[in-house]
Amino acid sequence: MSTPNNMNIDLFREQILVAAKNKATLSIEGGGTKSWYGNTNSYAKLNTRSYSGILEYQPEELVITACAGTPLKEIEAALAEKNQVLAFEPPHFGDTATFGGAIAAGLAGPGRISAGNLRDFVLGARILDGKGQDLSFGGKVMKNVAGYDVSRLLPGSMGTLSLLLEASVKVLPRPAATTSLRCNITQARALQLLNEWAGQPLPLSASCWIGSSKGGDGELTIRLAGAAAAVKAAIPLMGAAVNATELDPAVATEFWTALREQQVPVFSKLSSDETLYRLALPAACGPLTLENTSDDIVLEWHGQQRWFMAPSDDVTFTSIKTLANANGGHATRFKQGSNVDPSKQRFTLLSEQAHSTALEAVQARLRAAFDPAGVFATSRLP
Repeated sequence: MSTPNNMNIDLFREQILVAAKNKATLSIEGGGTKSWYGNTNSYAKLNTRSYSGILEYQPEELVITACAGTPLKEIEAALAEKNQVLAFEPPHFGDTATFGGAIAAGLAGPGRISAGNLRDFVLGARILDGKGQDLSFGGKVMKNVAGYDVSRLLPGSMGTLSLLLEASVKVLPRPAATTSLRCNITQARALQLLNEWAGQPLPLSASCWIGSSKGGDGELTIRLAGAAAAVKAAIPLMGAAVNATELDPAVATEFWTALREQQVPVFSKLSSDETLYRLALPAACGPLTLENTSDDIVLEWHGQQRWFMAPSDDVTFTSIKTLANANGGHATRFKQGSNVDPSKQRFTLLSEQAHSTALEAVQARLRAAFDPAGVFATSRLP
């Protein structure tokens, strides 16, 4: 366990107060592995990597507390020693990924569909707000979360509310048994089956369909995880429905890790003039007809998260957003090709979504309360 260096906090506070006085803006950065995510900015960096270390780990309580600058791989290594995991499987996108950066980005991997989102696991947080105040929220057990659950505002906030210093998150035991099945199946059939299976008491922990947006069979991979008896019973039941084969454990591990890190071959096809789009959709949404897109499409989270490549122009993005909104979801320009104008708006704006007026008002009040001088107003989020 580590002892936090309060000198780092004093330096952070000084940077914040100077920025507030000079009406300047600071862009918070950890390992920089997700610096491309969200709207770009060129503001001065406030780097958290010097404030690093695991402060407390209670395996019996399923809670770990660490400084924001702690390498994510250090957190995962400590958990692995006790046969525990971050069940939401945060992507690293690089060896220098930090704990705070994972929380700020709010991204989750294949396990999110069964375990829940990163936000669901955050129990408490310590922050510096835009006035340099050292504030703590939540606790280290679920029962301690009382009043305004401020700590759960931080996941996905991209450093636009405050500087995250420390966080406590819930961890889970590694599943007793895990296996993966693979088959060739159409997108429509895959979505139908995944929707049916998700409503049954089956140990389905992750899914991925990769194929053509134009139709035909694609490759469906599903992961079963849980009690050994439950997994053993589910293999013939689910495998027979799709004539699936069981993957070698090493091959399966490599696949799910590559999917989490967007290193499966389809993601490497993003050209310098294209954008990787992400659609977030309701569980019951079937196949969508996407105009002017690449042939390849990746479906995760039983179809609730979909990836494809398409031109970066605003007309294309508007049509994609319209399609997503019409089906109860939203769209994001997740990653841009190297030749794409980096100033292009990445996210679907609140004003473009249904029932947005109240949300916009809440967002404005939150930013005014946490950061009245606009120290963290980098616009990485809309």
